[in-house]
Amino acid sequence: MARFCLAVIVLAATAWGGLMLWIDGPSSRAVAGALVTVWAAAGGILFIVSGRRRWALGALVAVHLLLWGWWLAIPPSNDRDWMRDVARLPSAEFEGDVVTIRNLRNFEYRSEDDYTERWEERRFDLSRLTGLDIFFSNWGSELISHTILSWEFDDGEHLAISIETRKEVGESYSAVRGFFRQYELYYVVADERDVIGLRTNHRLEDVYLYRLSVPIPRARAILVSYLERINSFRTKPVWYNALTHNCTTTIRFHAQQVAIDNPWNWRILANGYGDELLYMRQMLNTALPFTELRARSDIGDRARAADQDPAFSTRIREDLPARPPYRIRGTPVRTSQLVRDR
Repeated sequence: MARFCLAVIVLAATAWGGLMLWIDGPSSRAVAGALVTVWAAAGGILFIVSGRRRWALGALVAVHLLLWGWWLAIPPSNDRDWMRDVARLPSAEFEGDVVTIRNLRNFEYRSEDDYTERWEERRFDLSRLTGLDIFFSNWGSELISHTILSWEFDDGEHLAISIETRKEVGESYSAVRGFFRQYELYYVVADERDVIGLRTNHRLEDVYLYRLSVPIPRARAILVSYLERINSFRTKPVWYNALTHNCTTTIRFHAQQVAIDNPWNWRILANGYGDELLYMRQMLNTALPFTELRARSDIGDRARAADQDPAFSTRIREDLPARPPYRIRGTPVRTSQLVRDR
């Protein structure tokens, strides 16, 4: 049984190592294919010999460690031929409560691939922050969503930040390649008409908007955490990873940085059910049954009607269930506090 378990582990590690060499190795497919063949053959031989020679097992572990050492040392970069929608790195400059954001994206889309670029500079007063919202955008499997946070200010402004891959010209997203060192991590700092309207109006994704129960000081701390990391990317780019550094696990990283209780749950990876998790943790409007809350949080029709309206953010929030007041998890809340007149 021990030998069988070891064989499964070695087989899985060898297969993963082969994918590392094929995807992140030499650009020449012939050279990469030769390396994968040698890697698989060497792993198989060392495993067979390890049944009679202990040194072979040690050699097997050593070559795997060498491969991982090479892979982990592959550096991310800011110097590539980027696609236009991720070509510029945003930045933030703090002056007391006021933050100036540069390279905020506010494109005018005619279709997903046809747009007029608008990179803007905007100022936000953090003392005027009134709330934090979350979007779930579904494009296929019910298991997976794209999550976006958006901060609301009392002057009607909204600041949306979407954690995505930074793709090069001619590159498209691959779920498999997302587990390897193929895409840098990129924070799209944007007007909601851009980052949300792109999904509802042109990609025709199902998008749900929920108002979160988060104390203002913590919402502010999360935003500051986001912006500080965005600034760090200028000198220290980071790899995207579909498991460890994706749109949802990175949100959890920022939440943990500001001491928000966020225990691990399988829905963090299967984030298509992330709204259920937030509902279960009383971070959404729980005065409504979850199915009704979700139905009323679908903003697709409102977003398509608003399109390029300057009041886009206001219009997509019309008839949206109210933001729940912050409360300690597990404490009851009166229905009248949460349910709006319909």
